[in-house]
Amino acid sequence: MATPFFTLKDSGTGLGLQISYTIIEEMKGYIDVSSRLGDGTIFSIYLPVKEKRRR
Repeated sequence: MATPFFTLKDSGTGLGLQISYTIIEEMKGYIDVSSRLGDGTIFSIYLPVKEKRRR
């Protein structure tokens, strides 16, 4: 889980990742994070797909 109110920016609340995490978790999804020093960070968001109902 993300730490609320943490940011490295001069302005901002530091709540972006926390809010995103909460929404994704409520939708039964998850976030995968991959980070390499000097290269950057990749956040992958996975959400379940709801199948269409047959009529």
